[in-house]
Amino acid sequence: MDGGEEELTAHETALYDRQIRVWGVDAQKRLSKAHVLVSGLNGATVEFCKNIVLAGVGSVTLMDDRLVSEEVLGANFLISLDEYANSNNSVAELCAQSLRSFNPMVGVSFLSGELSQMDGQFFDKFDVVVVCSFSQKDKILINETCRKRQKRIAFYTIDCRDSCGEIFTDLQNYTYMQKKGDERIERQLNYPSLEEAVLIPWKDLPRKVTKLFFAMRVLEKFELLEGRKPGETALADLPSISKLRKDLCEAQGLKESHVADSLLERLLAAGKMEHPAVCAILGGILGQEVIKAISGKGDPLKNFFYFDAADGKGIIEDISVPCAITA
Repeated sequence: MDGGEEELTAHETALYDRQIRVWGVDAQKRLSKAHVLVSGLNGATVEFCKNIVLAGVGSVTLMDDRLVSEEVLGANFLISLDEYANSNNSVAELCAQSLRSFNPMVGVSFLSGELSQMDGQFFDKFDVVVVCSFSQKDKILINETCRKRQKRIAFYTIDCRDSCGEIFTDLQNYTYMQKKGDERIERQLNYPSLEEAVLIPWKDLPRKVTKLFFAMRVLEKFELLEGRKPGETALADLPSISKLRKDLCEAQGLKESHVADSLLERLLAAGKMEHPAVCAILGGILGQEVIKAISGKGDPLKNFFYFDAADGKGIIEDISVPCAITA
């Protein structure tokens, strides 16, 4: 994501004129050379894909071998009802076909397979990896694979559960220029891995950390223990999840009431459903953050973002190991 010496073509300069005026030619050049992988195509990730394709990244590669179903169509505006009725193609293939029409200057392709089973060399082709609706175990595995590669690969997770959403960011050791008044100051952010972040004892976190953070960890733990896929929960699971919440809170030195029943009930009732408006917000935020990371323009998010339509608030939480920030 260091850009290069190649100049933008006249066509690119004309097409991206407005955004070049916002973040400059060098930033656009970096975008045009960046390669993004997106695995798991739900409402939030297709919104993200639309945004970065319109912004002019070099290429976007999609992975999602599912066949189209009513569940998939819930918040996925890239697939039409006619395609659902008449196609045996995968979700990734249909989304790729649709995205190509948004910006012919961007290479859009699809691949088959399970991302969690790919070897390290597979990831070397990409500058950014985004995953959606993966288990915590697989997200940690993919994150660690990205961190072990010789080049820095930005890693993001994004999940929407009806009216709530979560984004996680790992830029590893990230350096950028921050504007302060008339000066530009070099700033470095050291990001923890997803595993490091979720293993921080809850009692060591700031008091005001959003309760969504804890609720998501409880649900992920339940899905792992029960062998469920993300979102494969229902209100019938509330007694078991409440018991798990109690055990986890006691082990972490917190009261059971730290994660409210009402919040768990909302997340469980949603199941795999996504709220289109929330997907638009999450996909917009993630698109903005990936553009920042690639272009080096703007303060990047560190390291969790939460949105809850119940109060309409977006919250950034820096959940990091000690001494993870330097200036």
